[in-house]
Amino acid sequence: MGLVAGLLIGLAVALGVALYITKAPVPFIDKVPQRTAEQDSAETERNRSWDPNAPLAGKMAPRAGAAASGTVSPSASAPAEASRAPTAAAPASAARPAPRDPAAILAGGAAPATPAKPGTPAADPFIYFVQAGAYTRADDAEQQRARLALVGQSAKVVEREQAGRTVYRVRLGPFPTRDEADALQVKLQEQKFETQIVRVERP
Repeated sequence: MGLVAGLLIGLAVALGVALYITKAPVPFIDKVPQRTAEQDSAETERNRSWDPNAPLAGKMAPRAGAAASGTVSPSASAPAEASRAPTAAAPASAARPAPRDPAAILAGGAAPATPAKPGTPAADPFIYFVQAGAYTRADDAEQQRARLALVGQSAKVVEREQAGRTVYRVRLGPFPTRDEADALQVKLQEQKFETQIVRVERP
């Protein structure tokens, strides 16, 4: 009888402990307030329409609106003006002449020669004559010079030794440029004179 009584007492104690544990609040669960069904449904709807890029779109919206309206705030235009400033100053610095070598200045060297401008023509190293004939007889050369005088042209007879013989050349000039000699040649050819251009190095 004592054994049976002990078992009954043990069962009763065990049942009491179980009931106590069941009714006691569970840590970290029962301490949180209970949510209603409406709150759960609202949370579900928010999760369905949730966009992870929504915060980024909110930050970019003002800039997009400003660009669409064509207006830029002063704070936004300031960096752009600052970035354009160095490019505008670059050509001005490039146009400055190159500095002279300090060593050449101390040594008393002369300044570098200024290069010629592209549009300046170089000096012609030749002078030009219009030759109206070359003769072996002086009389023939004088007759040609007289015919030129009749048309208003002043010519000279120049003697030169060529291949052991004296040659008498009738020439007009000298002319400093080829263009002047060509113009006179065309004029004489129109008057039936056979001519040619002769160039001679400048003395």
